[in-house]
Amino acid sequence: MSLYKCTITLIALVFVVGCGSTRIQEEVTINPNLHTKPVQIPEKIISANTLAKDRVLVFTKTNGFRHKSIEKGVATFVKLGVANNFAVTHTEDSLQFNSDNLKKFKLVVFLSTTMDVLGDEQQTAFEKYIQNGGSFMGVHAAADTEYEWPWYGKLVGAYFLSHPKQQTATIDVVDHNHPATKHLANIWTHFDEWYNYKNINPDVHVLMKMDESSYEGGKNGDNHPIAWYHEYDGGRAFYTGLGHTDEAFDDLNFRQHLVGGIEYCLKRK
Repeated sequence: MSLYKCTITLIALVFVVGCGSTRIQEEVTINPNLHTKPVQIPEKIISANTLAKDRVLVFTKTNGFRHKSIEKGVATFVKLGVANNFAVTHTEDSLQFNSDNLKKFKLVVFLSTTMDVLGDEQQTAFEKYIQNGGSFMGVHAAADTEYEWPWYGKLVGAYFLSHPKQQTATIDVVDHNHPATKHLANIWTHFDEWYNYKNINPDVHVLMKMDESSYEGGKNGDNHPIAWYHEYDGGRAFYTGLGHTDEAFDDLNFRQHLVGGIEYCLKRK
């Protein structure tokens, strides 16, 4: 009985192999070039972030009020990076502010940081980074940061003074010749938390001002900048006071405003 089963199994195997050989022979007959052409290996798929030439560090450490919109802001920067060919690295680790690490980045973004976020050694490293041609971008509460570091105060362009309740207000766009504002109309109506400022650096170039008659709680009068840029101590700096709410990062005008600020800092424009 065992011999019978072995014989049947052997015949079945021969039949299967024979069928397979017949199919291969048919393919060769129908397509004589089959298996003779060199195999074309597809190029490795590389993420946009890997291909990007410009690396951006987004820093979100807080030692005071923490904005709920930080996570939405980080996600927005990542999406903008994919769409505009720059790579985003996010950190809340102040020890990343050392010379070896900072030189990897063309731009450092302070996204709603608050109060003291860097130690003395990290401050020195960041100053050298800017002096060597690096760029800084501050978003919203970046102005509520490092009050005891005068160099930073001039870099960011102003310090936070106070703010009224969140409300809709009118922004006067006073300069359309910058990538952060060229897409905007003369007047931009927007809902946000509107900072009042102190120690405004007179050397900044103002892009947008608040119309204090359009809302309650303004404290800067006719000179109430809300977005600006300047060259400072060897590098570039851009600041926007918008970005308190999650919804702000869904606003297409604000997203393009951020892209324009990034392009300026990356020296693309």
